[in-house]
Amino acid sequence: MALLSAQPARLGAQAEPAGGFDGYLQLVAAKARGEGVSQRAIDSVLSGLTYNPRVVSLDRSQPGSRPGSPPAFSSYYNRHIGAERINLGRAALSNNAEIAARAEAQYGVPRQMIVAIWGKETFYGRIKGDFDLARSLATLAYEGRRRDLFEGELIALMKMADRGVPRSRMLGSWAGAFGNPQFLPSVYLRVARDGDGDGDADIWNSRADTFASIANYFRDAGWRPGEPWGVRASTPANLDRSLITNRLESPACPAVHNRHSVWKTVAEWNALGVVPQAPIPGRTMATLFEPDGPGNGIYLLTGNYRVILQYNCSNYYALSVALLADEIAR
Repeated sequence: MALLSAQPARLGAQAEPAGGFDGYLQLVAAKARGEGVSQRAIDSVLSGLTYNPRVVSLDRSQPGSRPGSPPAFSSYYNRHIGAERINLGRAALSNNAEIAARAEAQYGVPRQMIVAIWGKETFYGRIKGDFDLARSLATLAYEGRRRDLFEGELIALMKMADRGVPRSRMLGSWAGAFGNPQFLPSVYLRVARDGDGDGDADIWNSRADTFASIANYFRDAGWRPGEPWGVRASTPANLDRSLITNRLESPACPAVHNRHSVWKTVAEWNALGVVPQAPIPGRTMATLFEPDGPGNGIYLLTGNYRVILQYNCSNYYALSVALLADEIAR
């Protein structure tokens, strides 16, 4: 889900706004008007909304909210990717070859990576969610743990209405993401693109629009054309990992990035006995990642892997998408 996972949850809800849920919606409407949203869009999105306790329960029960050791990456990959998703991905790439090639040529993002995101997010369009986006976002904003995030997304949803997105399309996940790529409203406003030239960035129904929008997201996030996301590697038995530990803390998703090593060129990794299992230029900067501990699955990751992390800041998400893309391309 684009961007949502990168947002830290605040502990405890904020104070309940005066006037309850309906009063809070009036406050949001006033803020939206202050940002230039039309009254028509405000009424279209906010009218008749009621609080939905189910989305609050789902938000509080997310796996990431419970501390503990993660499962082995291999078991995660088999459960979340598996043979069916790989085979459907290969078929999806073949069946949409022309629009995938066009998106790759225009945005510089490999077609198999575009399809892999589609496959990971919604199982190639099969699971897009049927929650009313306005109701979910309004509920999560009112509940208050991440009010700034969800209130901003609710106002962005109204801006989508002003842009011409019909209210009937505003369905998606309980957390406010929607369409084939599972964008949040603010992401849609920023990167959604019309890939088929009909004047409508319909990421719910149009594969051309979906592919162009995913590719534009990646380009906007800094994808470097021609550079792989990373490669599998092997390490010598005597590699001293204390000498390659990353001692810098990332300002975003530190727990995710702290699992990576320092950055070195591939040539420098070669000098330490780390051997890539696929071609990659020696000048490429890379970080070493062993998701299940030393010697148990070894990868050299490039800056393009960090672009995948911007889509969903989870090592297991990013690595599974990257490996799915490789399998789709075989």
